[in-house]
Amino acid sequence: MPRSRRAHAARRGGRGARSSAKAESQASDDEAASEVQSHYSSASESTSVAEEGAGSDAVDEQAQQEEVEDKLKECIDNVTDKSTRTRQVALESLRLAFSSKTLFDFLLERRLTLTDSLEKCLKKGKGEEQSLAASVLTLLCLQMGSGLEGEEVFRSLKPLLISILTDSSASPVARQSCATALGMCCYIAAADVEDLVSCLTCLEGIFGTSCPEEGSSVPTHHSPLLQTLHCNALRSWSLLLTICPSSQIKKILDNHLLKLPLLLSSDNVNLRIVAGETIALLFELAHELEEEFFYEDTDLLCTKLKALATDSNKYRAKTDRRKQRSIFRDVLHFIENGECHEETIKFGLECMYVDSWVRRRMYNAFKEVLGSGVRHHLQNNELLREIFDLGPPLVLDAAAIKASKISRFEKHLYNSAAFKARTKARSRVRDKRADVL
Repeated sequence: MPRSRRAHAARRGGRGARSSAKAESQASDDEAASEVQSHYSSASESTSVAEEGAGSDAVDEQAQQEEVEDKLKECIDNVTDKSTRTRQVALESLRLAFSSKTLFDFLLERRLTLTDSLEKCLKKGKGEEQSLAASVLTLLCLQMGSGLEGEEVFRSLKPLLISILTDSSASPVARQSCATALGMCCYIAAADVEDLVSCLTCLEGIFGTSCPEEGSSVPTHHSPLLQTLHCNALRSWSLLLTICPSSQIKKILDNHLLKLPLLLSSDNVNLRIVAGETIALLFELAHELEEEFFYEDTDLLCTKLKALATDSNKYRAKTDRRKQRSIFRDVLHFIENGECHEETIKFGLECMYVDSWVRRRMYNAFKEVLGSGVRHHLQNNELLREIFDLGPPLVLDAAAIKASKISRFEKHLYNSAAFKARTKARSRVRDKRADVL
């Protein structure tokens, strides 16, 4: 039975049940009203009880916080356990905790211990353990912020990250996480331009192997794992472009604006998409440097982008085609008209506008690292709020949070209106198609 019909049948059944029970409910309504009235009349007498309840809630919250911290301490201890499985479980627990909570005060006095433990995992671990250690390192740097603490964490493990990333015999999974960690940690905590340039050069050396060789226009073919590594390296590289000085941007434009369009022919959909987004980012940075920026091969580039924005090849997966078309429509529109698609990110009572390719790359980078915890960090993490110009974290009481929540009935009304509007819009389009046929 179609979902819409099932829902319609359920609604009809619901009306019948309500009408049959109407007579019974009228008698109980008077009783409920009197109970509510007596409840409010005795509210003033129970003030002290409410205060005691609020106090007990605070005690419960403190107890929960202590329990969480005890578990985190145990996980930090287990990162140096002899058992590989125990270490991996501990690292995964830390990854989940760091991505979903802000723990600056807790980690401040334990960062050196944890950094040493992560260094051992990266040096002596294999594959999955190294990957998890690099992910936890990224989140630790994010928790510590851009101050001396974050810089200390980055500086101590930067050589090791580069060593694993450039080691062709290392696990591809570990190298993928190290590429992400190197880019994110450098973005957060790099103290000078030298650190930035060295990280850019390292990442460029990784994804550069996907670029076609001289005299060829076809990208070099690699295994899926290596293609994912090249994607991560290119993402991290493009993230670092957003904090590059203008002199460095000019060099990058001269060297890469001819190479990157060649990656649009890659057989990996994610590499094509990242290449397209990076090209749009470079164009945006170029226009910031020079308003009258002109790229000689714009027509050829737009032809490639248009083909990807309308790609309907059946040998590509449907989800890949849909994702590719959506992103390349935005890229093409920006290259042709200079307008970036605006996205609104809502979190709590606030919202943030992603209205440029620079902000889009920054937001996507944090979303890739934090996952579903990105909204919590946008609300509470001072580093992210500083990066996105959100100001200090809002201090909200329970009443304000409760008032901001939408009721189920309001959600239903909104969804119904949106569904009706969408149906009308699609009907108009279908009518036009019928006229053409």
